[in-house]
Amino acid sequence: MRSVRSKIIAAGLVLGVAGVGAWQLLPDDGNGRGAIRVGTSDVVSALDPAGAYDAGSWALFSNVYQSLLTIKSGSDTPVPDAATSCKFIGQKLTTYQCELRPDLKFPSGRAIGAEDVKYSFDRVKAINSDQGPAPLFNTLDSVKAEGRTITFNLSASDATFPFKIATGAASIVDKEKYPEKALRTENKVDGSGPYSLGEYKPGERAVLTPNATYKGQAKPAHTPVTVRYYEDSAQLDQAWKDREVEVAHREMPPTVLAALNPGLKDTRYQTSGGSETRSMVFNVRPGSPAAPLAVRQAVAAVVDRSKLATTVLSGTVTPLYSLVPAGIAAHSTPFFDTYPAPNGATAKKLLKDASITTPVALTVGLNARGTNMAEAEELKRQLESTGLFRLTLKPVDKWEDFQKGYAAGEFDAYTIGWIADFPDADNFLAPLVGADSSMNNGFADKTVDALITRTQSHSERAEAAADFRELQKVVSQQVPMLPLWQKKDYVLSRDAVTGAQYLSDGTGVWRLWELDWL
Repeated sequence: MRSVRSKIIAAGLVLGVAGVGAWQLLPDDGNGRGAIRVGTSDVVSALDPAGAYDAGSWALFSNVYQSLLTIKSGSDTPVPDAATSCKFIGQKLTTYQCELRPDLKFPSGRAIGAEDVKYSFDRVKAINSDQGPAPLFNTLDSVKAEGRTITFNLSASDATFPFKIATGAASIVDKEKYPEKALRTENKVDGSGPYSLGEYKPGERAVLTPNATYKGQAKPAHTPVTVRYYEDSAQLDQAWKDREVEVAHREMPPTVLAALNPGLKDTRYQTSGGSETRSMVFNVRPGSPAAPLAVRQAVAAVVDRSKLATTVLSGTVTPLYSLVPAGIAAHSTPFFDTYPAPNGATAKKLLKDASITTPVALTVGLNARGTNMAEAEELKRQLESTGLFRLTLKPVDKWEDFQKGYAAGEFDAYTIGWIADFPDADNFLAPLVGADSSMNNGFADKTVDALITRTQSHSERAEAAADFRELQKVVSQQVPMLPLWQKKDYVLSRDAVTGAQYLSDGTGVWRLWELDWL
């Protein structure tokens, strides 16, 4: 989202106005009612699309920016948003062309042109931020703007390109407001999404007001929304109990989610998409204790996913044995096939055969939010109980510092979550283990890259299934990442609010414009 839609799951702190008396201080929906307050433990790492590749940022981008394409609720096929139409030109899947809508405007009132679209893509590639989405556009060679036509020239066949330009990475920005080769630093947004960003305080709140000039796929927003960012799941849970928010999304404590039932008073809840995943990523740079293949394979042979799921996460997650989660086409279980049960003897033999001295000392980084610490402590217990490993846990409080830390190779391994940018197996593999991976762990493999290229050459995605299964098998052999679990997405809402069922469906689009008062 979800670095990681991931896809990535993190948290912020809200010190915003709360309580009944706060209504008159919040935007009004035109009928005398206040804004709908949405609580989350996600973090917005940046407001500039060129500098963010995480779930919290992209969730906000879904509402304040537009992309050429988007994904409608209940569908997994990209449809036009800022574009009137998009299509591949020819049979090679190397030229993609879109026609821009003629009636789009930025907040300044300036009409959006094809040059703004080209500029938006070019700067993502030019800036190439370590925390940005440039790896998603690894096949994008050049962009041409002519009239209202935007032509994307790709370096290789890429059937997934329409999905990629339906994500936050493809957010269209005003070329007069965003520097060409640097990230925009002030906390402002100049986009054309369903909402305009009013007040914004990092880690606290984002005040969204309906954008009357929005034209696109989404229905027009007419109810203001205030997003409140909480430090962790416990604070979000307390805010829900104190009725500071009408909607709670990502992430309530596992014990709360496990106890949800239809009999709860003034509480509606929806579950969708089981594509949120979590993995341990290994630093394979030369000199890292995790660089030897046998070390990574030995860890894979020992980890007990079922115990993680039950003891740390109260059964709200399912053990995961591939980077591609169950429910996504071409999912397989190569890690289970190779390591069907935790086995210290197997790990010991792997290390002995590779002449690796034990215990292997590993520094494991983690973002110190929610259940992450408890998860890391359980992994430490499991690995150290074999006598083969000695782990030093290195929790990092700030999400941005954690991102910089793993990108710089400060950890021998780290744990991280991933939320799909789009519902295709490619999105669980190419950005994670492909060339210039967003994991920044030093992994590179020609076989992996060749398989990714082959999977992207199939316009009929079912035809890529065999290559996807082979790719997952290779990953399980090389172990640059170790999948741990996958989970469903939960949204809680009060009875007075409607539309929460459309808020999130595993596609990476956060549909705040669907929320309304009954």
